[in-house]
Amino acid sequence: MKLSIVIPLLNEKESLPPLMDGIMSALAGKDRSYEVIFIDDGSTDGSFETLREIHRKNPEIVRVVRFSRNYGKSAALSVGIEKAEGDVIVTMDADLQDDPAAIPDMLAKIGEGWDLVSGWKKKRFDPLAFTLPSKLWNACMSIITGVKLHDLNCGFKAYRAVVAKGLDIYGERHRYLPALAHWDGYKVTEIPVPHHPRKFGKSKYGFSKFFKGTFDLLTILFLKKYLKNPMHFFGMIGILFALAGCSILAYFGLEYFKTGHMHLRPLVMLSIGAVIMGIQFISIGLIGELITNVTHHDAYTIRETLERP
Repeated sequence: MKLSIVIPLLNEKESLPPLMDGIMSALAGKDRSYEVIFIDDGSTDGSFETLREIHRKNPEIVRVVRFSRNYGKSAALSVGIEKAEGDVIVTMDADLQDDPAAIPDMLAKIGEGWDLVSGWKKKRFDPLAFTLPSKLWNACMSIITGVKLHDLNCGFKAYRAVVAKGLDIYGERHRYLPALAHWDGYKVTEIPVPHHPRKFGKSKYGFSKFFKGTFDLLTILFLKKYLKNPMHFFGMIGILFALAGCSILAYFGLEYFKTGHMHLRPLVMLSIGAVIMGIQFISIGLIGELITNVTHHDAYTIRETLERP
């Protein structure tokens, strides 16, 4: 069973050599071939030069992809997973907070029949300002998505290749990959993994990530439920608006026939607006039905790659 390790990174120059040493140490003596794919997501600190040296020393197992600019973690994961040749794909961060020593345990769990194994940083060394919102966010996401994981957003995961390559990853979707896999019918579980304090550089996570992640969650929930039948969503809203507007107009129409006059009231204008909005929502639903087979694809500009000889 061949293993692919996909590592997205941004400005992690100092962490890369010890990370590579840790991976080789964790997999030393194992009867398994593996490759390590680094995705440089537009680093400006000389990370690519370090990766070039790592590739020179380990050309048989190391592959490097360098983006021309920063596209984000989802983009890096998407490209890395697409290029992976292994039967099992492990993703992890490059900041040394994920411990490669946990990789054999994750692979053993895959061997038990699970399709996706997510890491659970049971004991974290991040600041409280990050860990507390993260715990609240994970609790909410478990309820909303139906995936009972303690750390949905942990980047340290192992996938069967068929699972990882079937996920549509863009925007901030990397946060919800276990949920996407679960919704696709795959078996998802988690195991506790070691977590270490950051030694070099700065964290790439900010409070704004939670807002972006929430917006993507709403998008994912909508697409999962209504991607194949958008008229069920927009049409229902449209019918409600149209019925409300038509009912009010019908009432004023009866009043006109009874009295022979009708004053132009604000409610009349609102009911006309409701009818127009109803027609618009129904039209959006019809347009959505026409484009349900269109899939989302981002174009990522790759400056250069380093492959095995």
